[in-house]
Amino acid sequence: MQRGRSWFGCVPMSKAALPVERDFDLPAVKPSWPSSVSDGGFAKGSIDLGGIEVRQVTTFAKVWSTTQGGQDGLGATFFKPAPVPTGFHALGHYAQPNNRPLFGHVLVTRDASGTGALLAPPLDYALVWSSGQDDGAGFFWLPTPPDGYKAVGVAVTATKDKPQPGEVMCVRADFTDACEAEESVWSSDKDGFSATALRPAVRGIDARGVHTGTFLARSDVAPASVSALACLKNNSAAYTSCMPDLAQVNAVLAAYSPHVYLHPNDPYLPSSVTWFFENGTLLYQKGNPTPTPVTADGSNLPQGGGNDDAYWLDLPADNGQKERVKKGDLAGAKAYVQAKPMLGGTATDLALFFFYPFNGPARAKVGPLTIPLGMIGEHVGDWEHLTLRVSNFSGELLRMYFSQHSTGAWADASQLEYLDGRPVAYASRHGHAFYPREGLVLQGDSKLGVGIRNDCAKGSRMDTGGGRCELVSAEYLGAAGKVAEPAWLGFERGWGPREEYDIGREINRAARILPRAIKERLAQLVNKLLVGEGPTGPKMKGSWRNDERDP
Repeated sequence: MQRGRSWFGCVPMSKAALPVERDFDLPAVKPSWPSSVSDGGFAKGSIDLGGIEVRQVTTFAKVWSTTQGGQDGLGATFFKPAPVPTGFHALGHYAQPNNRPLFGHVLVTRDASGTGALLAPPLDYALVWSSGQDDGAGFFWLPTPPDGYKAVGVAVTATKDKPQPGEVMCVRADFTDACEAEESVWSSDKDGFSATALRPAVRGIDARGVHTGTFLARSDVAPASVSALACLKNNSAAYTSCMPDLAQVNAVLAAYSPHVYLHPNDPYLPSSVTWFFENGTLLYQKGNPTPTPVTADGSNLPQGGGNDDAYWLDLPADNGQKERVKKGDLAGAKAYVQAKPMLGGTATDLALFFFYPFNGPARAKVGPLTIPLGMIGEHVGDWEHLTLRVSNFSGELLRMYFSQHSTGAWADASQLEYLDGRPVAYASRHGHAFYPREGLVLQGDSKLGVGIRNDCAKGSRMDTGGGRCELVSAEYLGAAGKVAEPAWLGFERGWGPREEYDIGREINRAARILPRAIKERLAQLVNKLLVGEGPTGPKMKGSWRNDERDP
């Protein structure tokens, strides 16, 4: 998918060119999105925030770069958006680590209210830091906004002259929201300088903060806090008007639905929820010794109530059937999709939930040893998910989230692996946490080589394209485009019984030869990372209405 080209001067790139000197394009040809039946604004290039029109700029001119420090020791590069569309104004400059291809955006704005009062140039600029005093050094400037306005980003120059007043604009305060640090871009020991990418502090289905793509610069000389800058706020009464309609959601899924590789040595595979119910799943009620078979559509499951331990699901009573159900049914497995607005309606999150009838036992790594941890980690019912974040300006895939037990991590689209133009994820052996690459991820102390193993490798592949994604929730579509939620989605109790075992005893049994201090460390990791009860369903996850959880 073509994003345009950045400018790095006229010197040809050498064989040792930095990754940032290459633009990243999605490997598939840009899809043609269906026209909206409701005259919506998805992928039309601009969004009205209730008087401020914003566009997404993905082409840049380099201002200053360093190859020292930062991520992977490769430094960072600082850009200005270029070209800025006629009539629009930049809010700040863009920063990116050099260890990845250039892939980012900043928003540019124009006052569409007719008042001319929503944007204003800064009164002045304060020098936050410079890498030197001569031309060619990097100079970082914090705008001084007029009363009643907020600065949204910083400006960078390659000379000691202050930027022009209109280099960046400030925004009237009621069109801004609080922001927070998202990722460290680069830092220097010189005067304690740091550049940090920003995001809205409050993020969720109902939150109005908009990601602008700017960054905060601070130093010991000018110790600006995050509160010195703001993000934009969507004040439109129809803030979801640029979300995709049902046909467009399906088109986005067809374009980006991921391939999932399962570990070749993992016997516990995913299934559809219907298959799980049809093969003898039982509903238990506290105080009632006689369980009830669950209907194929889950219509006899109790709704609401939270996870109060009054009900729970379990495998069939027959041992032979129980062992068969544990292994799942990959051929019929599905990804259950929730579509929701994010970042003030300027992005769409498509959360793909995967169900496994059984989560296998954990394994620990202690130096060169791999130690099975007995029953630790085993539980009935396992929900994991991947989330695709798509720009509502262009329909372009921005990043993907990988759930990893009780937490997870984002990876930008430029950092993903692709197959047939769509992203790839790896599910770990037994635990089913998702990762963007195959190999071992150790949760614990990597320096000591002590932790819980998450092994990923190319075994069976689940292609979530071709109808294997089932949209189960899209609240923003309302009554006209309402998606009928299955009954099982409203079951808020455990999808498996609470597992009771003595962690210390299990570790002592599995790792008798280890020193006491190592066994105690493993016990701490197990208590922190592994949950010994069957998880609740998708609606009970914090990310159902909020942004994904960071590590």
